[in-house]
Amino acid sequence: MNEISVNDLKKMMDEGEDFQLIDVRENNEFASANMGGVLIPMATVPSNVEKFDKNKKVIVHCRSGKRSANVIQYLETQHGFKNLYNLKGGILAWKESYDPGLNVS
Repeated sequence: MNEISVNDLKKMMDEGEDFQLIDVRENNEFASANMGGVLIPMATVPSNVEKFDKNKKVIVHCRSGKRSANVIQYLETQHGFKNLYNLKGGILAWKESYDPGLNVS
């Protein structure tokens, strides 16, 4: 599985790289803290596969990286995606490195 660090993600953001950021946490988690990605809760991924772009890099994240890894595994094996990257450490790693004020529980 492809992974990306928060440092690499920050660089991509700073350089204006064209990519898609997908958050697979739950609505209440997203409401309390998010990184500006598209919310597609893990349980709804099978009915929202078309929302994942197949033509550019897609960064998938959750709280710590576990749920997003499961989503990526599903999309790669069941739908043939090859452009997905798991955010290593999830939003917790992002908070630690770049946004200590995020209200992540």
